Amino acid sequence: MNRMGNIISDGLFLPILILALLGFGVPRLIARLLPEGVFALLANAAPSALVMCILSAAFFFGLYVWQGVPARDLLANGLRQNLVTFGGLGVIAAIIWAPIMVLSVAGLPRKWVDKTW
Repeated sequence: MNRMGNIISDGLFLPILILALLGFGVPRLIARLLPEGVFALLANAAPSALVMCILSAAFFFGLYVWQGVPARDLLANGLRQNLVTFGGLGVIAAIIWAPIMVLSVAGLPRKWVDKTW
């Protein structure tokens, strides 16, 4: 396999790409549920960050299983340990998704129809 194939399959490129796309898409999906306006724009940040932490934690759990760790072994650690481990990974992943999420939220006013920025 060539070098580019190794970057995608064994490296960090694909997980970073997925987290970045989620960081862009989640606030835009949540914005569909909120009214237009500055308050709603600011209020979008909290649920977006919470959803991204949960999705990131689930994503890392899936990566562990995909790399060969049996899910029953991970679940045997208990709910508390899994929340600490994978929740921590989800929060650490904010290094990747948070800047993209902020830029995504900042671009939302361009799509407003009734309100102006």
